[in-house]
Amino acid sequence: MLEASWLIFTIASLVLISTPGQDMILVMSRSVAQGPKAGIVTAAGVSIGLVGHTVLATLGLGAVLRTSEFLFVALKLAGAAYLIYLAIGLLRTPGDELAVHGASTRSMGRLFLDGALSNLSNPKIAIFYFAFLPQFVAPGASHPTLTVLALGLGFAGLTFLVKGPVGLFAGLLSRWLRSNPRFLVWLYRCSGGMLFALGIRLAFERSDG
Repeated sequence: MLEASWLIFTIASLVLISTPGQDMILVMSRSVAQGPKAGIVTAAGVSIGLVGHTVLATLGLGAVLRTSEFLFVALKLAGAAYLIYLAIGLLRTPGDELAVHGASTRSMGRLFLDGALSNLSNPKIAIFYFAFLPQFVAPGASHPTLTVLALGLGFAGLTFLVKGPVGLFAGLLSRWLRSNPRFLVWLYRCSGGMLFALGIRLAFERSDG
């Protein structure tokens, strides 16, 4: 039996997942650019990235990242660079291209990969998982490692249940948004600016922050 405080875990997870961040921005921007399917696929990629973090947390990578400054910095800089790369793509998209075509089209596989990599390349998520998940394991649980794994998979599933509909509804508005190029340009510039700021913040994040 997987002994955990599931109700409290679910409530806490939904609050955290609903808080806007880099994943939410990425899902919305891809959905607006290419429609509902693109947003849902990106959200699925984000959730799979969390499954990867679940496995790493179960294997103890969170503890390694806490104790290995070199590994933390290397992974952190890779994640920051990837966020900045995504941000530049949004910031450089020409206004006339948005008005007529939406942003440059990406394959469903590339969208899925973008979502997964934006998540997997963030070492703070690994540390967050390592700190967050064990709090909900019942004292004296007979299988604590399996319980942590189940909690992580649950968090990934809840993430898709929240971000999938966000991608869907943003995509349903994409036609209207593309017919209003000024608003769409503003949306892309803001999204790109926020992703860029998040990338810079991640680059200077301390492992104990």
